[in-house]
Amino acid sequence: MPHSAWTSLGDLRSLSLKAWNSGALLREVLEPAGLYPRRRSLKRPTAAQLLSDYGAVRAWASELAAGVGAYSLETVEAGGRTVGSNRIPSAAVFAAVQDEIAFLGKAREAARFSSLADGLNGVDPLLTGWALRRPLKLLELANDALLAGRVALWLRDNPSPGIYVRQLGLPGVHTKFIEQHRQVIEQMLASLVSCAETGDTAEPAAAADVFEPDTAMENGSCRTPAARFAKRHGFLHPPELVRFRLLDPDPGVFGGARDITVTAGAFSALTLQVDTVIATENQVNFLALPDQPGALALYGGGYGFSSLRDASWLKDCRVQYWGDIDTHGFRILDQLRAVHPHVESILMDEETLLAHKDSWGTEPAPSQAELTRLTRSEAALYEHLVNGTHGTGVRLEQELVRWDWALGRLQAIATIATEVCDDNNSPS
Repeated sequence: MPHSAWTSLGDLRSLSLKAWNSGALLREVLEPAGLYPRRRSLKRPTAAQLLSDYGAVRAWASELAAGVGAYSLETVEAGGRTVGSNRIPSAAVFAAVQDEIAFLGKAREAARFSSLADGLNGVDPLLTGWALRRPLKLLELANDALLAGRVALWLRDNPSPGIYVRQLGLPGVHTKFIEQHRQVIEQMLASLVSCAETGDTAEPAAAADVFEPDTAMENGSCRTPAARFAKRHGFLHPPELVRFRLLDPDPGVFGGARDITVTAGAFSALTLQVDTVIATENQVNFLALPDQPGALALYGGGYGFSSLRDASWLKDCRVQYWGDIDTHGFRILDQLRAVHPHVESILMDEETLLAHKDSWGTEPAPSQAELTRLTRSEAALYEHLVNGTHGTGVRLEQELVRWDWALGRLQAIATIATEVCDDNNSPS
């Protein structure tokens, strides 16, 4: 049996596969860098191993010889003083990159890559630079990469179109296509602009991965990835909408309507007789919150409370946030406090978590972010979630909190607030 320390045919294939997965082989196809003939040294038997297990050495050499054709074998003399002169493989030499690609069985993919790269070159020769940097992405996207290239070229030539993305009149390009391939389009556009201005084919660092934070509190009209894309390139974008419910049974405004949707701008300019705002991510919770004089429920999904940034009138309200008990729930809370430091968390405590063990789920991608705006008890629970104190990725989604438990907590909080208010208004 061949020794595990010797380079096997499988080991040789793994080395070549690593070069494929890094994109190096496809880059060499598109723009040869003089790497071939490419010599890969082999870990081989010692003279002592040749003497002690000649059969294994012979089997090892035969296995490598079976691959000859895709590569040639260099050999060295070994064992002359012990078992007689023998020549054993010392290196595999690939004469051309196409030979190494064929060795991996990737010839069809390489041909497809070359065809796609030619197509990008036809859109604009400067896009070849993007293909060199991201050859595997080009293979993955296939013809979508050509469409993305046409969009990037259009954006370069129309820097401030003043239309909605929906109105972009390129064949095969629609709003969903832009949403799905926004980052690639940004990368291609950066390459087109940079190369045209400097002649340098290296992609600008800022374009390599367009920054699209998941923060809930982006400024102005740039609160979502789609909105940021629109603003960067001079497109129009629909205004952000805010949905809220007036929990006061006698609201006296909006013609008696209580479930209302307005633009974020209109929400920031509201003048309401409201002293409490309850923000929740779950729609059923939003709809089921009980009547409460002077209160308003605000609905937002995940990192979807950006409308609070410009609503300065909230500083005069008691603002409560009810989110999932998981790392991202506390991250949203932390971000809300970046704008409104007085935000309180409700039903996001260890007692609630432990009382609902039968409803625990698993958070798919827990946050590891350092959060600096949590209270001591919130920070302790967040640390427990991050460290897996109660189990790996434990989460309690807000909709799984028993309604009697939630209602009792909410009523207790409202009662305390009322008593405090009465005390403050009582004669001294």
